[in-house]
Amino acid sequence: MGTLVCFHAHPDDESISTGGSMARAVAEGHRVVLVVATNGDFGEVPEDLAKGETLFDRRRRESEASVAALGIHRLVWLGYKDSGMTGWTQNEDPESFWQTSVEDAAERLAVVLREENADVLTVYDWHGNYGHPDHVKVHTVGHRAAELAGTQRVFEATMNRDAMKRFFAIARENGEATGPDGEDWDPDGPADDGNPFGTPESELTHAVDVGAYIAHKRASITCHKSQVTDAGFFMSMPEEAFAIAFSTEWFTRKGADHELREGWLFE
Repeated sequence: MGTLVCFHAHPDDESISTGGSMARAVAEGHRVVLVVATNGDFGEVPEDLAKGETLFDRRRRESEASVAALGIHRLVWLGYKDSGMTGWTQNEDPESFWQTSVEDAAERLAVVLREENADVLTVYDWHGNYGHPDHVKVHTVGHRAAELAGTQRVFEATMNRDAMKRFFAIARENGEATGPDGEDWDPDGPADDGNPFGTPESELTHAVDVGAYIAHKRASITCHKSQVTDAGFFMSMPEEAFAIAFSTEWFTRKGADHELREGWLFE
């Protein structure tokens, strides 16, 4: 048995891109650790915050519930401030994840990798799926931390842009919305950094089957109720449609010399 460390930018990011893989790894007897870079305090602010309760207080509890839903063994917070979306003034905050030294942040993560003797690390693709500064930083920091700790198996979690386009084409034929708030969303259109969403299928190396753990993944998303727009959109999907869309998780493995194939993080 081995140890999987999944590195994510904000509370709730773990659910969609690696939630199924984390639940599968737990079920197969591996140790699973979730590391979250920021406090996520520039997410959606729910209307029911109690007096003295911060958004991070709420999101921390939601993350703890998500960890329980997926069976994760350890949750680590690196302690950085949320950097906000591209172009926000928060990008310039010296305490934000975006502004922190790559070496300093990588060493914080490397400490966890060494403590856990990690066999596998997941990060994001080069533009963090959609260009969010904190997601981009996870890519850079994660790869550097793997070098510092000697973690050999590094997978970049992403979304299969072509699979999304196929799924959305079917949804449109059925008269269904393809994005939050009923909007018609195009993965080929510009995301937060101006690049298209996710990664083309031709650049992926691993399709991980998590169909047996789709209920765990959905339960994990449900835990993050404060993030109404994202969680609400996913929860509004019929179970069958949700399973079709999210029963496979997509990765590019650093150093892999093969095209896309069905595989597993511990092969």
